[in-house]
Amino acid sequence: MKGGQQDRMLVTDLILPPRSGKIAIDAFCVENGRWSRRGNEEVTQFTSSANAVASREVKLAAKQKSSQSEVWAEVAAAQDKLSRNVGGSVKSAASPTSFQLALENRQVTTSADSYIKALSGIADGKTDVIGYVFAINGKINSADIYASNVLFKKLWPKLLQASAIEAVAEVRQGEKFEAPKPVEVEGFLKDGDAGPEQQKNVSGRVQMVTRDSKENISFDTRDRAKADVVVHRNIIKKN
Repeated sequence: MKGGQQDRMLVTDLILPPRSGKIAIDAFCVENGRWSRRGNEEVTQFTSSANAVASREVKLAAKQKSSQSEVWAEVAAAQDKLSRNVGGSVKSAASPTSFQLALENRQVTTSADSYIKALSGIADGKTDVIGYVFAINGKINSADIYASNVLFKKLWPKLLQASAIEAVAEVRQGEKFEAPKPVEVEGFLKDGDAGPEQQKNVSGRVQMVTRDSKENISFDTRDRAKADVVVHRNIIKKN
């Protein structure tokens, strides 16, 4: 979420039926130090963001560790990586700590364009695709799986953009890597069902189920009104 008194990231998914009223949701600040109006933005409310969180480490700091200080530290680390790999600072003069403004940086978006152009149409015409797994430098990073092809395709542009920006941050120039083998991907997806399970009610309708295995952590968003169907599964490699 962008604007307000500080940019924030949402930690859980929400299902908002008509006339749902106010629903509390966990969020973390991704803009350390600001608590005032930024430019001409509205300070009393947030606007939507065109970006998803483009850092595995930021996601883990928020979703696994629930640590605001670690979220800020990982945002700063992600900004440093991006700055190093695009050849100039991605920190905005309007707010140097804002992760959102760093993701909007022209050098960042230009650097990510080649990935996006190469992959944006990969699921076109395929009605059985409901998610994706991506790897950076030959190592599996994370996966997002949805309840339907329609839902996945609505989110795919934002997911791809975030993955492309993370690839820019992690690129190792001059090195070549082999793609993970299918058996590795299958094992990674299967591991999403492994580990001790913890349940948390996000709202009267939504339940978050977390499974923490040795190598990965997974987050299932269940719709309690639809026989606990898993609307979204996010699996993240921990190391």
